[in-house]
Amino acid sequence: MTLRMYAERKKINLVSVEVKLSHVRIHAKDCADCETKQGLLDEIRTEIHLAGDLDETQRKRLMEIATRCPVHRTLSSEIKIRTTEV
Repeated sequence: MTLRMYAERKKINLVSVEVKLSHVRIHAKDCADCETKQGLLDEIRTEIHLAGDLDETQRKRLMEIATRCPVHRTLSSEIKIRTTEV
C-alpha cells in the first residue's frame, strides 16, 4: 500500500507489487548484523517483485520506501505482546 501511494504521488508507472514473506529461526551467532549473539532469533525474509516500466533509479527508490512502511517499521522494532482476558 505504501509503495502504491508513493508511486501514484510521484507518477511512477508501477503496475503491481508482489510481496512474499517467509519466517525462519536462525542461530544468533550466525547473524553478523544482529545485536543478540546467543540463542535463536526470528528472521523474516521479504521478497518484493515490482512490475511496470521502471528504470533502475525508480526501482531503487521504491525498495527504499518499502523499508519505511508502517508494517516494516513495526516488525523491525521491539515488540511487546500483552494478552488479557476480556
